[in-house]
Amino acid sequence: MSSEPPHKSRDPALLGQTLVVIGGSAGIGLVTAAHACAEGAPVILTGRDPERLRVAAAEVGARSTAAFDANDSAQLRQFVEEGPDPIDHVLVTAGQPSYGRLCGLDTEQARRALTDHMVLALAVARHTVACIRPGGTLLLLGGTGARRIRAGLGTVSTATAAMPVFTASLALELAPVRVNQIAAGFVDTPLSARLLGEDLDSRRAELRDTLPIGRVVVPDDVAALAVHLMTNTALTGATCDIDGGQQLVG
Repeated sequence: MSSEPPHKSRDPALLGQTLVVIGGSAGIGLVTAAHACAEGAPVILTGRDPERLRVAAAEVGARSTAAFDANDSAQLRQFVEEGPDPIDHVLVTAGQPSYGRLCGLDTEQARRALTDHMVLALAVARHTVACIRPGGTLLLLGGTGARRIRAGLGTVSTATAAMPVFTASLALELAPVRVNQIAAGFVDTPLSARLLGEDLDSRRAELRDTLPIGRVVVPDDVAALAVHLMTNTALTGATCDIDGGQQLVG
């Protein structure tokens, strides 16, 4: 007779908790939405393209979609005012890093490159905080790849360095809403494919050969961490790295 305890099923971790994904029609945002739906969350996907959102929502079983430009403060405010209330979690994946030399930019280009990501996150925070339940989550997506200072990457290195402080400061200001950042290294997404172009396969091979985990980080890895940060109510003000050990090997 087996001495092992009987298997106990668990309730879905996000049962009945509403998640809004800002930038959820593809990549990490969409995969996280799929994980959250599987854990019982009603999910609302947002993005700019209504047709892409419709297809994405059908793919993962999202409850609804909203097409607007999150960088447009008026459109963002209208979405929040007309959208679900209350919200339990907001994930911000919209936007992408800006690569370049600091001195190669004029003033306006520098302003956009260094602050756009944080300004978007701040706008989302300001507009949604009143709708997020106490103990809910504002979850930001950042990176780790540019923490080592290298010539030609001054813009992304500067923005990367600022994000943990920005996240921690928001966590204090928005409490009891929790604010955390996922800092990802290379993740095999459509965005990575667009940025690397013909170099994508060689980058994948290089990482498989050098990363301690022996494989490339994929969106499912990041999505699993995102769900954990939504459910672990002891975490706020944290920047959680997920790069397969990329920083350890250069």
